[in-house]
Amino acid sequence: MSTIHLTNGDVAAESLRAALHAAGRDDRVHALRDDLAVGPLRGIDDAPDVRADFWDRVATDTRRNFLREFRDQAAALDNIARGESNLVVWHGESAADQLMLRRVCYHLRNSPQRLNEVRLSIRDLTDPGAWAHSRRDRATSVGMFAPAVLQTHLPEAAPISVLRISRLALEWQEVKQANGETRRWRDNTFTSGSFAELDAQLLEHATEHWQPAARVAAKLMTAELGFLVSDIVVLWRLREMAASRRIRLRGDVSAWRTLELCAALAPCPN
Repeated sequence: MSTIHLTNGDVAAESLRAALHAAGRDDRVHALRDDLAVGPLRGIDDAPDVRADFWDRVATDTRRNFLREFRDQAAALDNIARGESNLVVWHGESAADQLMLRRVCYHLRNSPQRLNEVRLSIRDLTDPGAWAHSRRDRATSVGMFAPAVLQTHLPEAAPISVLRISRLALEWQEVKQANGETRRWRDNTFTSGSFAELDAQLLEHATEHWQPAARVAAKLMTAELGFLVSDIVVLWRLREMAASRRIRLRGDVSAWRTLELCAALAPCPN
């Protein structure tokens, strides 16, 4: 029987494909392309419109058609659930990876015998210079791991028990119903958060002098928030804060290279 490996995002998928190739295996890898830790979730398994509308607001890449992407992804997930292949879900210790795991369990709850997993944590991140080691919450995603590391974990794929699948599927339904703006994952529990919490941290680092926006973004992206904040989300929050005059921006608001920020009420000298 064939095997399909599921990952959260393209970076993790590409790393895993390289690991499988190095191991001489031709298993299929399918990436689920949605950061489930942010944005509305209610109705996500019924229609893609809400998630597509959210990412249309967040992203600056006008070439992407999120509605089409999410429709295709929903169809692919449905085909996987209806198929017969064995499935291996790869996940790290991050909110997005854990939500992806629960979503897959929800869709495969009627075929539990097909579900397997590979669990990764900070203990498996062998690069001592990786920035994840500096996080107190030790949050990790599969995309952080090099192909050589993933290759060593290929034999660790293990079945998920029927009881655990049922519990994870139920947790997915509960998280969807809560429908927070953000989702934190600590001590195996999800709690809801808000974008205002991200904004407050960004404001904390805004000064009366212009500074690279990427420098401020890095402080938020490495903060212990209970989830990993992507640069796309940070850039969106900066635009939203500038629009409401909580900060000032100059440079290209769709890219990091020239973008600078300072506090809204400061003189912001050159």
